[in-house]
Amino acid sequence: MKFTGTQDYVATDDLTIAVNAAVTLERPLLVKGEPGTGKTELARQVASGLGLRMIEWNIKSTTKAQQGLYEYDAVSRLRDSQLGEERVHDVANYIRKGKLWEAFSDDEKVVLLIDEIDKADIEFPNDLLQELDRMEFYVYETGETIRAVNRPIVIITSNNEKELPDAFLRRCFFHYIRFPEPDVMRKIVEVHHPGIKDALLTTALTQFYDIREQQGLKKKPSTSEVLDWLKLLLAEDLTPEDLKRDGASALPKLHGALLKNEQDVHLFERLAFMARRG
Repeated sequence: MKFTGTQDYVATDDLTIAVNAAVTLERPLLVKGEPGTGKTELARQVASGLGLRMIEWNIKSTTKAQQGLYEYDAVSRLRDSQLGEERVHDVANYIRKGKLWEAFSDDEKVVLLIDEIDKADIEFPNDLLQELDRMEFYVYETGETIRAVNRPIVIITSNNEKELPDAFLRRCFFHYIRFPEPDVMRKIVEVHHPGIKDALLTTALTQFYDIREQQGLKKKPSTSEVLDWLKLLLAEDLTPEDLKRDGASALPKLHGALLKNEQDVHLFERLAFMARRG
C-alpha cells in the first residue's frame, strides 16, 4: 500500500515519503504547515489514492477527546425511563459512537482525519494517547472493549496555534508542508486551471511571490488564495498587460482574493504613495 499522489493533488517527494513512512510504522501522521497549503486535502487524496473510505473529525475549541470515542446520553435515558420506554433497559441504546469508534469498527481499513488538533484544549492530545497508540478503548457503561478491526491510517493536521505535548509528538510521524516553490506551484495551478496561458501565469505568479515576500505583511496569501485569484483573472479574461501595476497603485488587480485585512491593503497603498513621492 503506497501513496504516490493523485491526478488532483501534486504531492512532493518528501510528502509521499512521509505518508508511506507513517503507514509502514502504523503511526499517526502529524502534518503542519501554513493555512491553505493543503493539509486537510492531503487526507482526502490519500484516501482517494489508496482506495479507502475517509472519516473526518473536525476539531473545535470546545471539542473533547471523549467525543471521539463515544458519548453516553444519560438525559435521554432518564426521559425514556419516565415515559416507560422499553429501550431504557439496554444502555447501549444511549451510546453515541464517536469518529474513533467508527474508524475502529469498520470492516475495511479507513483513513481517519483529525483536523486542526491545535484548536482544542491543551489536554486534548494527551487524552488520546493510549487510544491512538493501542488502537482500543474501554466503554465503561457497557463493559466492552472496542479494538480496531483494521488499524486506520491516522492523519492529524495542525496550524501551529499552540504547542503539542512531547508525549503526543513521540507517537507521531511528523511532516511540515513547506510553501511550494514556483515550479511546484505551476504544477498545482495546472491541475486546477489546465491550459492557462504561460505568459499570464508567469506574470501572476511573479506578482504573487513578490507580495508574499513584502516586508511587514501581516498575512501572506496561501496556495488556495492564489488559485482563487487566478480563477478570477481567467473569469475576467485579463491579460499580462492588465496585471501591470502603475505608480498610482501598488495593489494587484482583484487584490481582495490575496490580501485579507486592511493593514496589508494600507501597506501597499503606502508603498504606492512613497513611490510617487520618490
